[in-house]
Amino acid sequence: MIVTIDGPAGAGKSTIARALARRLGFRFLDTGAMYRAVAWSARENHLDWDDPQQIVALARQLRLEVGEHEVRVDGRDVTEAIRTSEVTALTHFAANNPGVREHLVELQRQAAGMDSIVTEGRDQGTVVFPHAECKIYLTASPEERARRRAHELASRGQATTLAEVLHHQNQRDERDANREVGPMVAASDALEVSTDGLTPTQVLDRLEEIVRAKLTQRST
Repeated sequence: MIVTIDGPAGAGKSTIARALARRLGFRFLDTGAMYRAVAWSARENHLDWDDPQQIVALARQLRLEVGEHEVRVDGRDVTEAIRTSEVTALTHFAANNPGVREHLVELQRQAAGMDSIVTEGRDQGTVVFPHAECKIYLTASPEERARRRAHELASRGQATTLAEVLHHQNQRDERDANREVGPMVAASDALEVSTDGLTPTQVLDRLEEIVRAKLTQRST
């Protein structure tokens, strides 16, 4: 079974998807890390952000290894490097690039293979795995998402303010929702789950309940 978890930044997708995969005994696929890795590499190579084809060519030649706990680019561990606010601000150059998306979507489908997986991102249930048996759209209010992101950055020693995080988050939401390829939108057959006021454990319990109900339906 393929379980897709889409939704906006700060909704808790990565953390919850990873934990859900462990509970279910499924593999976890962090697609957002793939776009971040491309953006990080483009920054490291001083590519011209105004030349989309440079980014496409780079993405196609990179050796990306996205595991449950580690991300490597051409053998180099970039797990922490791709999570900085600087890379976050640049990731849209990769995510909004049709050529990059086409390449990474193919890699994501190859990575899934025939296994049972939990995959998270912006377009997993709409573009990458439109025939997934279980689709979830995880969301939260803008203020709650910004608060979580600010806390995450602070835990990594990156000084910022809640207002700054909210401002950049709103810009990112607008870009994600309006991009031409793979826009952030809930699949028509996705179940929406709001995480406002819920603990991570409560969210995890709710998602596990949804998936196991789908598994039961499939076996009957």
